[in-house]
Amino acid sequence: MDLAIVQTEAIELVKEVGAFIRKEAEGFQLDKVEKKGFNDLVSYVDKQAEIKLVEGLSKILPEAGFIAEEGTSDKTGEEYNWIIDPVDGTTNFVHGLPIYSISVALQKNETTIAGIVYEINRDECFHAIEGEKGYLNHHPIHVSKNIVLAESLIATGFPYYDFDKMSVYFTILQDLMQNSHGIRRLGSAAVDLAYVACGRFEGFFEYNLNSWDVAAGAFIVQQAGGKVSTFSGGNDFNFGREIIAASPKVHEEMLHSIQKRWKQ
Repeated sequence: MDLAIVQTEAIELVKEVGAFIRKEAEGFQLDKVEKKGFNDLVSYVDKQAEIKLVEGLSKILPEAGFIAEEGTSDKTGEEYNWIIDPVDGTTNFVHGLPIYSISVALQKNETTIAGIVYEINRDECFHAIEGEKGYLNHHPIHVSKNIVLAESLIATGFPYYDFDKMSVYFTILQDLMQNSHGIRRLGSAAVDLAYVACGRFEGFFEYNLNSWDVAAGAFIVQQAGGKVSTFSGGNDFNFGREIIAASPKVHEEMLHSIQKRWKQ
């Protein structure tokens, strides 16, 4: 397998599916939304986009399986698996807010080797492969050179169904707000991570996330010179449901702030 060719073909596919999503957004109505659970929204656009991604990626790499948010494929690959979110930021999409993305990661033996995050409305494609830099529309990117939290802009997200840890989360937010340039909540973890990779944010943290939310973006951050971990400093951020991604020095400060308050 030539990973560069696979990545190039996958980017072309992702942009095609992005064009479909962009077109469907023009006349989208809230009455077309379904609920998978409390505040867990899905639409025919998510489902159709995922079907298109699964079909296209299956042609690009037939031996690969899938970990896909909408469950349109139950195929498991022995060596390769795609991790895909057809619309990361569905709530934004259904309400007409222009921040949502497609997230596609490729893993080999459970290690990510390629990632694509396509921010649909700005036509920005963030991508990386193993052993290479991170890129935005084929131009090299790097995490922010800011080395202190006090000069940083931080992104986060809020849980939409499990609120048991919200009180401690707010104490972390309070600390970070008082010791940074501010905190933003965009509504798409994949976009947040992509923005860390290109230096628009210095850091990002969130809990209660799934692998399809973070696998591609976290990999791109790493390839762009950033550091990624769980709240405890571990490496299982793809499946551990919590993540800190930042430029290396800012990551240290964020990790310290979060660990003082967060209890597993």
